[in-house]
Amino acid sequence: MSIHHYPFTGIIGQEDMCLALKLSAIDPLMGGVLVMGHRGTGKSTAIRALANVLPKIKTVKGCSFNCYPKTDLVKCPDCISKAKLVSTYKSVPVVNLPLGATEDRIIGSLDIQKALRVGEKELEPGLLASANRGFLYVDEVNLLDDHLVDLLIDVSASGMNRIEREGLSIEHPAQFVLIGSGNPEEGELRPQLLDRFAFSVDVTTPVNLEERVKVVKLRQEFDDSPEDFVDKWAAKEKTLERKIRAARIKLDKIELPEKTLEKIAELCLALKTDGLRGELSLSKASRAYAALNGRLSVTEDHVKRVAVMSLRHRLRRDPLDDSSSDIRVTKIISELFD
Repeated sequence: MSIHHYPFTGIIGQEDMCLALKLSAIDPLMGGVLVMGHRGTGKSTAIRALANVLPKIKTVKGCSFNCYPKTDLVKCPDCISKAKLVSTYKSVPVVNLPLGATEDRIIGSLDIQKALRVGEKELEPGLLASANRGFLYVDEVNLLDDHLVDLLIDVSASGMNRIEREGLSIEHPAQFVLIGSGNPEEGELRPQLLDRFAFSVDVTTPVNLEERVKVVKLRQEFDDSPEDFVDKWAAKEKTLERKIRAARIKLDKIELPEKTLEKIAELCLALKTDGLRGELSLSKASRAYAALNGRLSVTEDHVKRVAVMSLRHRLRRDPLDDSSSDIRVTKIISELFD
């Protein structure tokens, strides 16, 4: 019996979250997505549904690390040792990292059974191996242990997972988009990890009566007959998949005009963001958004649409200003762009 996930295109009222996920799918090198909000607002549903609207990836058949079958790219030890690589296509992995997962479960460990059976030391791949070229989802990311946070920061920065234990010394590719979700009332995220996310969005419970009723009706329809519901939304899912594929192909050709780039830098300067990650993140997000909309050049409207989610988590706290980061970003945008 196959498991059906709620359709991504059937999610109602969480436009910023869905847009951030789509942009990260178009440009995975941009960074991850942080989604904070109360329970029952569709965070997990959207993230699990994401895989269904992403184009399949080409991998080495039987590879636990989702290696791309091309000789000039980084591969795992198994693929390097093979004389011939057989290709196959598979869905983009969306791997869930449970809150209680151990370090061995995440990075991988010695295959004890094989070591005892034949006396060979071999890696038992962890969650980072499964998430390579896909998405790693961490629910309650703000409650993650500090040593695991450090681990994720190191691996996401290098794109490689290095394992040194029990006589093993192995490294394998681990390039993934990190998606974190959580409830802000249960604790804050460490600044070092927060800075790694390309987007930060807040999701809230809908306050519009009509919207709330629509969400409940759609969910009830899905629960009553998942297969029929998924079939009903299949055309929209396929349309979005084609749109994401086209945007990926077009991304390298998107022009970012000098004046628009200057506006981005001026915006980050006015907001006093630390470092240059704000400019880099916003410029990449704007290009991805332009590609999603079928444009070949970034406009100021593209920048304005993604600016809040790209910059809201990069602002310094001002003890003399108690307004939210969203309001501060929106205010500067209106002064510079309008």
